[in-house]
Amino acid sequence: MAGPRRLAAGTILALAAATLPGAARAQVSETEVKAAFLPRFARYVTWPTYQRPAAGQPFMVCVVGADPFGSALDRAAAGQSVDGHRVAVRRINGGETGGCHIAFVQGSKTQPTGQLLAALDARPVLTVTDARAGAQRGIIHFAVVSGRVRFFIDEKEAARKSLGINSRLLALAVGVRPR
Repeated sequence: MAGPRRLAAGTILALAAATLPGAARAQVSETEVKAAFLPRFARYVTWPTYQRPAAGQPFMVCVVGADPFGSALDRAAAGQSVDGHRVAVRRINGGETGGCHIAFVQGSKTQPTGQLLAALDARPVLTVTDARAGAQRGIIHFAVVSGRVRFFIDEKEAARKSLGINSRLLALAVGVRPR
């Protein structure tokens, strides 16, 4: 099992790094790796039919709350598509979160991460959080393990939100909370 996991992890990391300009590939920052992962997670997640974008509409990756990515996420999403829908990035600092398929959630002192996650609770949105920003966890939770960007997956929470996580993505996770 370790062989396929290493191959798949290497493949996803290579795909993530491939979105960066040639000179930047040599020194990819943690933030750039996380930004590159976000639109790619969509290829390994199934949303309910009513949550999929309509014809001609983009697949929406949202940053809810504080934005640690800057232009790195825009560069990572540029030219990407999911099931024939172009990937678009939207930043939300309080307000309506409708239309998001993936939401990177990072709170602040005035808007804690838990409060922002609660606002997305009733929707089939793939929530992503970051250990560097606190202990609150979304369905996917980034962490740095042995100097590398890795992630945990809460498959039980994904199922509760009617999201299916592909076994390839589950195999890459450092840890999985099963259904």
